[in-house]
Amino acid sequence: MSRERADSQGSLGPDDEVMPYSDDETDDELDPGSDGEGPRVEESGWRVKANNRVFCNLPEFQKKYFLCLKKSKYAGNGIKTYKYNALTFIPLNLFEQFKRAANLYFLALLILQIIPEITTLPWYTTLVPLVLVLGITAIKDLVDDLARHRMDNEINNRKCEVLLGGRFQVSKWMNIHVGDVVRLKKNDHIPADILLLSSSNPNSLCYVETAELDGETNLKFKMGRKVTDERLQEEHQLAQFDAMIVCEEPNNRLDKFTGTMRWRKDRIPLDLDNMMLRGCRIRNTDECHGLVIFAGADTKIMRNGGKTRFKRTKIDELMNYMVYTIFVILVLLCAGLAIGNTFWYEEVGSKAWYLNDGKDQTASYRGFLSFWGYIIVLNTMVPISLYVSVEVIRLGQSKFINWDLQMYYQEKDTPAKARTTTLNEQLGQIEYIFSDKTGTLTQNIMAFKKCTIAGRTFGDPANVEGVRLDRGKPVDFTWNKYADRKFAYLDHSLVACIRSKKDKDVLEFFKLLSLCHTVMVEQKEDELVYQAASPDEGALVTAARNFGFVFLSRTQDTITISEMDQEMTYEMLALLDFNSDRKRMSIILRFPDGRIRLYCKGADTVIYERLSPNSRHKEVTQTALDIFANETLRTLCLCYKDISQQEFDAWAKKHKAASVAMGNREAALDRVYEQIESNLMMIGATAIEDKLQDGVPETIAKLAKADIKIWVLTGDKKETAENIGYSCKLLADDMQIHYGEDVNEKLRIRQANRRDQPPAFGRTRKKVPDPFFPEPGRNALIITGGWLNEILYEKKKKRRRLRLKRLGKRPVSATPQDAAQPIDDWEKETRQVDFVNMACECEAVICCRVTPKQKANVVSLVKKYKKAVTLSIGDGANDVNMIKTADIGVGISGQEGMQAVMSSDYAFAQFRYLERLLLVHGRWSYIRMCKFLRFFFFKNFAFTLVHFWYSFFSGFSAQVAYEDWFITLYNVMYSSLPVLLVGLLDQDVNDKLSRKFPKLYLPGQQGALFNYKNFFISLFHGIFTSLVIFFIPYGAFLQTMGQDGEAPSDYQSLAVVMASSLIFTVNLQISLETSYWTFVNCFAVLCSIAIYFGIMFDIHSAGIHVIFPSTFTFTGVASNALRQPYLWLTIILTVGISLLPVICIQFLYKTIWPSVGDNVQRNRKKYEMEEEEEKKSVPFQRGRRSRRSAYAFSHSRGYADLIASGRSIRRRPAIARPNPRDSIREIENI
Repeated sequence: MSRERADSQGSLGPDDEVMPYSDDETDDELDPGSDGEGPRVEESGWRVKANNRVFCNLPEFQKKYFLCLKKSKYAGNGIKTYKYNALTFIPLNLFEQFKRAANLYFLALLILQIIPEITTLPWYTTLVPLVLVLGITAIKDLVDDLARHRMDNEINNRKCEVLLGGRFQVSKWMNIHVGDVVRLKKNDHIPADILLLSSSNPNSLCYVETAELDGETNLKFKMGRKVTDERLQEEHQLAQFDAMIVCEEPNNRLDKFTGTMRWRKDRIPLDLDNMMLRGCRIRNTDECHGLVIFAGADTKIMRNGGKTRFKRTKIDELMNYMVYTIFVILVLLCAGLAIGNTFWYEEVGSKAWYLNDGKDQTASYRGFLSFWGYIIVLNTMVPISLYVSVEVIRLGQSKFINWDLQMYYQEKDTPAKARTTTLNEQLGQIEYIFSDKTGTLTQNIMAFKKCTIAGRTFGDPANVEGVRLDRGKPVDFTWNKYADRKFAYLDHSLVACIRSKKDKDVLEFFKLLSLCHTVMVEQKEDELVYQAASPDEGALVTAARNFGFVFLSRTQDTITISEMDQEMTYEMLALLDFNSDRKRMSIILRFPDGRIRLYCKGADTVIYERLSPNSRHKEVTQTALDIFANETLRTLCLCYKDISQQEFDAWAKKHKAASVAMGNREAALDRVYEQIESNLMMIGATAIEDKLQDGVPETIAKLAKADIKIWVLTGDKKETAENIGYSCKLLADDMQIHYGEDVNEKLRIRQANRRDQPPAFGRTRKKVPDPFFPEPGRNALIITGGWLNEILYEKKKKRRRLRLKRLGKRPVSATPQDAAQPIDDWEKETRQVDFVNMACECEAVICCRVTPKQKANVVSLVKKYKKAVTLSIGDGANDVNMIKTADIGVGISGQEGMQAVMSSDYAFAQFRYLERLLLVHGRWSYIRMCKFLRFFFFKNFAFTLVHFWYSFFSGFSAQVAYEDWFITLYNVMYSSLPVLLVGLLDQDVNDKLSRKFPKLYLPGQQGALFNYKNFFISLFHGIFTSLVIFFIPYGAFLQTMGQDGEAPSDYQSLAVVMASSLIFTVNLQISLETSYWTFVNCFAVLCSIAIYFGIMFDIHSAGIHVIFPSTFTFTGVASNALRQPYLWLTIILTVGISLLPVICIQFLYKTIWPSVGDNVQRNRKKYEMEEEEEKKSVPFQRGRRSRRSAYAFSHSRGYADLIASGRSIRRRPAIARPNPRDSIREIENI
C-alpha cells in the first residue's frame, strides 16, 4: 500500500500517483459558493441549445471585441493561425518590418537624403539596399504565411456530417457551430468538443484514440447517457432533440467536465465520460452522434496549446544591442565632426574668399547641417545589409538540416524539418534539454522479453534443450494459427516445454495470463485484435496468445480461451480491478470441472506480502526479479489461490454489500478484496521491455559530455519514469536520488534559516548561494507534480481558503513557524530560485505526473532564473505548451499525432537525431554566424571610418572619401559574397569529429565566439585597418609624380586607390578567417575582386558619362590611376600592412594558446583515420528495490466496471448458447 507522508503542516503530502491540475483550475472553482466538489454549473454562463444556431447569437451572449462592435462569445469552429490576407499583407508586413529599429533608422536616413541642404549622398545609396532588405524579408514572410494558410485550409475544410433542416448534410469543419448535432464514423477525427448522444455500439459505447491529447495510444471508451441512447438513434429523433446543456465555461482541463442536460423535464448529469474532445479519433465504432459543446478556440486542445511566443536567439538580442551601441558611437562621431566643422568655418572657411558659397549662414548653423550630413555619410556603420545577409544564412542552414540524409528516418519516410529559419545558431548554445518520455525516449511499444516459472527462467537465446546460445533464431510460431506474426521470441525451450504439456506450472502460468486481465477482443478479417487499458497488459495477453493460450471472447460473466487448440469457457465470478493503491488485479473463476480459483497478478512489493507460507519458489523468483530489474525490465508477479464454495459464498455476500455502499465505496471494496487476496501461491513472474528508441542512451551520454543537462518531464508514474531513467543511462547506480519529500524538507530548512536572519541581511540574495548537496557524489532529483506544486507554492491551497471563507474564518498569515506558506511574493520567488538552484546541482532531474502547464512552468523557471538557453522535445499534444515555452521546440513525429510537430521549431522522427542537430548543425550554425557577424562589423568599420579620417583634411565638410557608386555597391556586390559563404559553408572540423569531441560544443554555451569583447575587437580592428587604408595612400599622394610627368594626386585617384586597397584587404582577410575551403569560396573571393574592377572600369568610362553626366563623374579615373606602378605598389603596401598583424596574432594564438577546436583541427587527419573502439558493455548493478514492478505502478485502471456491467456486450437472444466467437466485433487495426 502507498506510504503516507506528512508535510510541514501535518497534513498528508501530495499523492505521487495523481496528476495535479490545481495550476489549471478554472475561475468558476474560485466561486465562494462552490462546495469544493466542483463548479456550480447551474449558475454558469455557458449554455448550449441543441439544434438551435440562433440561440448562440442572442444579445445576452454578445461581447465587445473592438470599440462598440460586438460578436458572440461562442467561437466558430474554424481555426486561424495565419497572419496576413491579400489586403493586409503589404501594410501589416511593412509595419512589422519597420518595428525593427534598423529599418526605421534607414527610412529616416532616406528622408534626410531627400533634403537638399543636408544630403551628401544620392538617395539611391540608401533606397536600393532598403528595398532589397524589405523585399527579401517580405517574400520570406509571405512563403511562411502561405504555408500556414494551406495548413489552416486543410483542417478547416475537412468534411463532417451535420444535422441541418432535419437531415444530415456534409459540411466543412469551419461551418460547424455550437449546438449542432453531428454524425461521426469510424476513423473520423473529432471536429470539436462533443457530447456523445448515441452510437451503433451497445449502450452508446464509443472508443476514441486520444494520442494527440495525452500521448497514450491505448483506446479510451466514452459512453452516452442512457436516456439519449434509447431516444436518439434515428435521424428524425435527433432532429427533434431540443435539450438545453448548462456546463462549465471553456477551460484547459483535459481531466474534467461537469454539466447538466435539461430535456423533457429531466435533469441529467454529464461528466467527462460523456465528452469526446477535439483532437481525438473515433475507433472501433461504426457510427456515433454528438452535440457540439465547445468549438474552435474554446476546445480543450486549443486551450492547452499555450500562447505562441515570438522566439529570438541570444545572438539576435546581442546584435540589436550592438546596433544601438554603433548608433551611439555614430552620433558621438557626428557630433564631434559637426563641432569641428563649426570651429573650422570660424577659423578658416569664413576667411578664405575662394570658399565663399554665397550663403548667409552662421558657423553654428553650418555645424548643425554638417551633423546631419555626417549621419548620412557614416550611416554604413549601421549596416542595413546585415539583416538580409543574416536571413539568407539562416535560410541556407535550415535547408542543410532538411537535406541531411543522416537525420532521415527511412522506416517512416520522415526527413528532418526545420520549421523556422530564425533559430539555427541558438541550437549551438543549448544548456538544458527538457524531454517528454513516452514516445520521445521510448517507442511506446511493450514487448514480452522474459519470464520465470516455478524457479526456472526463460527468455535468453536458447535451443530446444535449454542450452544457451550467443545468437538465437526467432521461434517459429506457425504451429499456432492465432499467433501474432509481429511477436518475436528467442528461447526455443519454453515453446518446447509448452507443446510437450509435461510441465503443469508452465501451462498454468500462461493460462493465468490469458484469463486475468481486462482486455477487450475484436476481430478484423479473421484476425484477433486486442484492445487493452495499457500497452503492458496487451503485451502479456499477446504473449499468452503466441504460446498457445489464446483469449477469444468474453461476456459479462464468462471468458473463453483456446488452450493449445482446445476451446474452454470459464465462468467469471468476480473481477477485482487494478488501481494505483492496490497495485494488483485478480479474477475469480469457476472452472468447467466446478473448481473455484483466484488468479492474481501485481507488483512484487504487494504480492510477496500476501503469499502463503507454503508457497514455493519465493527466493528464486525474487532473485530472477532482481536480474530483470537490473536489465530495467518491467516486472510482474503471478500467483493463484484455490477457494472452496463455502469460502466464496461468504466472501461474495461481503462483496455485494460493499459494492452497493453509499459512502466510501472504493475503500469498502478494497477491504473486501484484501480478505480474499491472501495465502496466495506463487507461479512466477513476467518481464516486459518498454522499448527505448534506438540510440537514446548513447545520445544522452554524448550530450552530457557536451555539458548539456537533460530533464525528463512526463505525465507517467514515478516508478515508470525512474525505470526509464535507468534504461537510458540518465540515472546511474552511484547517484544519490532525492525525492519530493526530501527536496521539500531541504527547501523548508533553507527558508526557515533565511527567516531567522536579520531582515536586511535575509533579503539580500547571495550571488553564489550555498550548495544544497555539499557532500561529494552525484545527485539526481525525482519529483512528482503534486510535490512540485507543494514546493513552488502553487494554487493548491485554493479550496482550503474557500472553506475558511465559508466558515467565516480568515486565513492566518504565515509566520516563521508556518513554513508551508510564503509571507509575500519575494519569498515565493526566493523559494522558486532555491528549487531551480537545487535542481541544477543535480546531474539528472525527472519530473513525473506533471500536467502540460507544469511542464511549461518548469521550463519557464529555468529560463527566468538561470538565463539559460533551453530546448524542449516531445511528441504529443500534452508537450505543446512546453515546446512553445522553451527557446527551441523540437517535435518528434511519432506515435502520438502531429500536434507537437505543428507547434515545433524543428521536427524529426527519432530522439537520437537530436545529437546531430545540436553537436553538428547547431555548433556549425553558431560558429558560422559568429564568424560572419565579427567579420561583417569589421569590414563596415574599416569601410566607414575612412570618411572620418578624411574629414580632418576636408574641412569637416561631410565630403565623402569614395565615389558614390562604390558606397552603394560595397555591401551589395563587392564584399558580400565571400563572407556570406563563410556564414553558410564554413566548418572548423567535420561532422564526425564534432560528434566525437562533444567538448567542442562548450564555446557556444559560454557565448565565447560573439560578445561585446569580440565586438570591440572588431571595432578596433576596423579602426586600425581604416587608418592604414587612408593614411598610407594619403602619404603616398603627397609628393607623387607619374611616369608621364603628371601628378595623379587628385581626390578621385585617391578615392580609387583607397577603394581598391579596401576591396583587396577585406577579401583577403575573410580568406584568412575561412577554415573550410571549397571551390565556391575560392571563386567568391576572386569573383568579388573581379566584379569590383569590372564595374569600376565601366562606370569610369566616357560612354556612360555621356549618357548620365551628373551621375557618373569619375570619367577615366580608374584607367588613369591604375596604370601607375607607383599606385599599385601603394595598394600592395596598404594591404600588406593591414593583414600582417592579423597573421601574426593568429599564429601566436594557435601556437601558444590553442583552443580545443584548434587541437582537434591540427590532428583531424589522425582522428579521421582512427577507428572508434567498441564500447564494452558495463554490467548493470541493481541499486534499490523500488526499481522493480514498474508495470504495476504504471498500469492504469482497466475495463472491469465496463465488463462487469455488461454494457460492452451486445444483447443476444437467450435461445441457445452461440459460439463464443460470435461476440467478437469488428475492430480497426491500429
